[in-house]
Amino acid sequence: MKTYVVSGAASGIGAATAAQLRGQGHRVIGVDRAAADGVDVVADLSTSEGRAAAVAGVRDLTDRIHGLVPAAGIAGHTGVDSRLVVSVNFFGAIALVTGLHAELTTGAADGGAGVVLLASNSITGMPGWNAPVAQACLRDDEALAREEAGKVDSVMVYPSTKAALAWWARREGVKPEWAGAGIRLNSVAPGATETPMVAEMRADPVFGPAIDSYPTAIGRTGRPEEVAAAICFLLSEGAANIVGAVLFVDGGTDAMLHPISPQGWEVGPIEP
Repeated sequence: MKTYVVSGAASGIGAATAAQLRGQGHRVIGVDRAAADGVDVVADLSTSEGRAAAVAGVRDLTDRIHGLVPAAGIAGHTGVDSRLVVSVNFFGAIALVTGLHAELTTGAADGGAGVVLLASNSITGMPGWNAPVAQACLRDDEALAREEAGKVDSVMVYPSTKAALAWWARREGVKPEWAGAGIRLNSVAPGATETPMVAEMRADPVFGPAIDSYPTAIGRTGRPEEVAAAICFLLSEGAANIVGAVLFVDGGTDAMLHPISPQGWEVGPIEP
C-alpha cells in the first residue's frame, strides 16, 4: 500500500483518481475546499493561508507520499474572476507540490514518487490565450499574474494557467531536486470531460456552445475515470522512465486540430 494525495478530491477527475487509487489498495488523502466524502483535509487553495493549511493538514496525516495529484481547479467562464482562476489553478497546485517536497522525497525512497499536474487541451485548442499570465506564473509572481489576468476574460486565462502547469512540470521535472531525487513530474491534458466543471461551462450562455463544438475521433466527450486511468499510469512504476511528459487525454481532438505538431505552446521568453 502506498500513500497518495489528491486535491479536488470531492468531484470530477480528482474524485475519479482517488477512487481508482483506493481501488488498487492504496491510501489516499483527499484535499478539497469543503468537507465531503473522501476529503481528509479542508483548505482553500486560492490563498497563501489556505495553501499552508493544506500542506500542514497533509503533514499531520503522513510523513511519506508516493504520489501527488493537484487536481483542484476552476473553469474560466462568464462571471468568474480571472484572478481567482490564476490563484487556484496554478499557484494552488504548485504550492502543494513544492510544500510537500520533503514527503515526496521520503516516498521516493520506496522506489520512486510521482506528481501529475492537470493541464488541458485548451492550451492548443483555444488560440489567443493570454501569454503574459503564463509568463508571470512561470516566474512565480502571483501578484503580476493576477494583475495580468484581471485585464482579460477568465475564459482566456484558464488555458494560460494550464499551459504554465505543463511547462512548469517540464522545466522543473528534469532538475536534481525532482527527477534526481526520484520524483517524476508529468501532466495530463484532458479535453472536454463530463465533470461538474464542464457542466458549468456548458451552462454558460456565451461560451457553453463551444464545449461540444470541438471534434473528437471517438465521437464523444471524455469520462473522468478515463483521465484518472492515465493519471494512475503516470503515477505507477510502469511510468518510471517518463519525466516532463504532457499526455493528451482528449479523444484525439488535439491530433485532429494539429495533425503534424501541437500549436499554441509558445508563451515567450521566461526571465529568471
